[in-house]
Amino acid sequence: MSDTPVIGVLALQGDVREHLVALAAADAVARPVRRPEELAEVDGLVIPGGESTTISKLAVLFGLMEPLRARVRDGMPVYGTCAGMIMLADKILDPRSGQETIGGIDMIVRRNAFGRQNESFEAAVGVEGVEGDPVEGVFIRAPWVESVGASAEVLAEHDGHIVAVRQGTALATSFHPELTGDHRVHALFVDMVRANRAAESL
Repeated sequence: MSDTPVIGVLALQGDVREHLVALAAADAVARPVRRPEELAEVDGLVIPGGESTTISKLAVLFGLMEPLRARVRDGMPVYGTCAGMIMLADKILDPRSGQETIGGIDMIVRRNAFGRQNESFEAAVGVEGVEGDPVEGVFIRAPWVESVGASAEVLAEHDGHIVAVRQGTALATSFHPELTGDHRVHALFVDMVRANRAAESL
């Protein structure tokens, strides 16, 4: 078995290309995922930023929502940024009508918590598990985590709000590390996928 994991990027909406580039830079084989059969072929999945309501509705439309939930339930490593964080929340504080989530992280998320598009900002964020200097976080209409359950681990906070969380094989950040050229958060996720593959092959 090759040591290079195959990691998909959910390519329904959002900044898919940037994640594909970041994953390749972090030594993974990266490919877009739009159909259930493509999902079945990956070792892990990134859910990109974008519009969480749109991603949710398109996932249902493309027949991906149930397969996504099943794979996450079964322990497939998954990483959500911004809208992807909302998709991985077990509960949204203020969901839009018809908005569904995949779930997988015991957390309550508030949409657009840091403000609208014109209030986007960058900030240095120290992320547990990422060595060296803080990560440059790009916050665009970003959510934050209101609260986490006992099984979720807080990896980073900004301004007193939780902005990075991990639970088992699931990782989520409020910010967009794929937009900065710093691939350390993606490398952390690639390592999670590698560890999961090694555990499954025992």
